[in-house]
Amino acid sequence: MSANTTSELLKKVRKIEIKTRGLSNQIFSGEYHSAFKGRGMAFSEVREYQHGDEIRTIDWNVTARFNHPYVKVFEEEREMTVMLLVDVSGSKEFGTQVKSKQELATEICAVLAFSAIQNNDKVGVIFFSDKIEKFIPPKKGKSHILMIIRDLLEIEPTSKGTDIGLALKYFTNVIKKRSTSFLISDFVDEKNFEDALKIANKKHDLIALHIYDKAEEDLPNLGLIPFLDAETNEVRWVNSSNADVRKNYKIEALKRKDRLKTMFQKSGVDNTEIPTDGNYVKPLMNLFKRRGTK
Repeated sequence: MSANTTSELLKKVRKIEIKTRGLSNQIFSGEYHSAFKGRGMAFSEVREYQHGDEIRTIDWNVTARFNHPYVKVFEEEREMTVMLLVDVSGSKEFGTQVKSKQELATEICAVLAFSAIQNNDKVGVIFFSDKIEKFIPPKKGKSHILMIIRDLLEIEPTSKGTDIGLALKYFTNVIKKRSTSFLISDFVDEKNFEDALKIANKKHDLIALHIYDKAEEDLPNLGLIPFLDAETNEVRWVNSSNADVRKNYKIEALKRKDRLKTMFQKSGVDNTEIPTDGNYVKPLMNLFKRRGTK
């Protein structure tokens, strides 16, 4: 890599760091803490109820025994491992809006990583296509996060296909300790990965972030247009001026979305959709809040 290319890359890393660290500091760190840290609580002792204690922490057995309210005291597990499972297959380059899916995934990963290190957690990454492209073992610290951002920006996958099941199986084999894990993908995968989802979510706390572009749902009226399948490199021509073609395209897209949502529900996996044309802060905040109140 030339010095010029390196300095360009460092500029990009710095730009993403400034933006996502700011978001992480201002918005996400408290929400992240309540959404994920609360999962690793170990019971430590009981003490007498004090004004302001949460009612749900009352230990009713001890309270009945002493005829006076007692609450359970929990000790938080000091650190978590956060794993980012990032789809870097061919379809990641797709984007008709402000950002491509890859650019969006990079920013989201950076926000999650900075939120994690503020809470003293380790962060690791699995980059996957239809094979494992790269594994970065979990570590702490800012320099580690900057290395992850750099890899997100410059990774060139050796394969263009997608195999989410393979990525999940690799993840459950390689990460032994329970982790909070984010599966970040557009989920363009014809293979069934429901069993792998269930197994991964039993062992870990798995959250799916579904990145999509609105042109995948609404075909723009542009006449005869070539469709390049980024994963197979096949081109087919579609008449987008035909109302029936657009209608069928939308029906198929909505069916895919429904199948995906049903799969997440059956597997017990928390999930949210993040469009390339919008702001990812809102869907992430909603997801964090939803989990924080569970």
